[in-house]
Amino acid sequence: MNVEQADYRHIHQPVLMREVVKLLSPRPRGVIVDGTLGMGGHSEALLAAYPTIEVVGIDRDEDALAIAKERLAPFGGRVRFVHGNYRNCVDILGTLGVDRIDGFLLDLGLSSLQLDRPERGFSFRTSGPLDMRMDRTRGVSAADLVNDLSMEELSDIIARYGEERFAHRIARAIVAARAKGKIEATDELARVVFDAIPRKFHPPRIHPATRTFQALRIAVNDELDNLEKGLEAGFSVLSAGGVMVMISFHSLEDRIVKGFFRYKALSCICPPDLPVCMCDKKVEMEILTKKPVFPRDEEVNNNQRARSAKLRAARKIEGTD
Repeated sequence: MNVEQADYRHIHQPVLMREVVKLLSPRPRGVIVDGTLGMGGHSEALLAAYPTIEVVGIDRDEDALAIAKERLAPFGGRVRFVHGNYRNCVDILGTLGVDRIDGFLLDLGLSSLQLDRPERGFSFRTSGPLDMRMDRTRGVSAADLVNDLSMEELSDIIARYGEERFAHRIARAIVAARAKGKIEATDELARVVFDAIPRKFHPPRIHPATRTFQALRIAVNDELDNLEKGLEAGFSVLSAGGVMVMISFHSLEDRIVKGFFRYKALSCICPPDLPVCMCDKKVEMEILTKKPVFPRDEEVNNNQRARSAKLRAARKIEGTD
C-alpha cells in the first residue's frame, strides 16, 4: 500500500458502521453485495465480524477500488472486486457464478477520496477541473453539461436534483458566463452561482453553490435512476430472509428508498374505495427501521460528513424468492 492509499485508509470513516454490521447479520457462508464498496470500510467491518461470509464489492471508481483491494487483501478469496455499476448486479453476480445473496448494502455518499481530490471536481472548496464523474472511464462530465446544455435544461436539472429555488437565475447566469468563455473549473462555477443568488437568500450554513453542485453530480452520474434500478436488481437476487441496508445523504435518495421499501411491505395496492382486494399484491418485505436511523452525536462529532446520513433497512419475506 502506498503512502497516499494508507492515508485515505486512515482517515476514511464508514458511516453508521455499527448499525450496518448488526443489520446485515447473515447466515453462515452467506454472500453480501457491497454495491458502493468505496475504500472498503463497511466491507472490512463485515468480513471481520462474520468470519464465514463472502463479499462482492462493486464500485464505479477505479481509484477507490485500488485502495479497497489493498485494504481487504488480508481476507483473501472471501472478497471479490468488480469495477462496475451496482444497478447491473444481476449480470455481475451471474458472471461470478452467484445466483442468490444474503445482504445488499448501498452507501450513497461521496467518499473522502472523491471530495478531497481537486482533480475529481466534486468540491468547490478548491479549484479543479469540473468533472464529477464517479467512473472517469466513461460518460459526460459536469463541464460538458454546464457548457453544452440549454438554459432550460440546466434550470430543470438544478431545480429537480438540487431542489434549488433560484435554479432559473443560476442557469441564466451560467449561460451568460459561458458566452465569455467556457466554464471549466469548480471555483469558476461556484463564483457564478454565488453571484446569481441574491445575497440575502444565501443559506446560513452551506455554500450557496452546494445545491447546484449536488444537482450536476446527480445528473452526471445518473444517480437516481441507478438507485431505482439498483433497488429492484438487488431485491431480485436477495434470498428470502436477506436484508437490504441503504444509507442516503439527501432527501431525493431517501424518498426513493422509503418508497421502495413501503411498496414492498404493502399487502394491497387497490384503490381505497374498492370493496374487495383485486390486486393479489403480496407482502414482500418487512421494514426493519420504522424511522430512519441517524448517526449518533459522537459519530457526527468525529466525522462531520456523517451528519446528513440516514439509514433504512428491510428484510425479504420468506416465500417471496
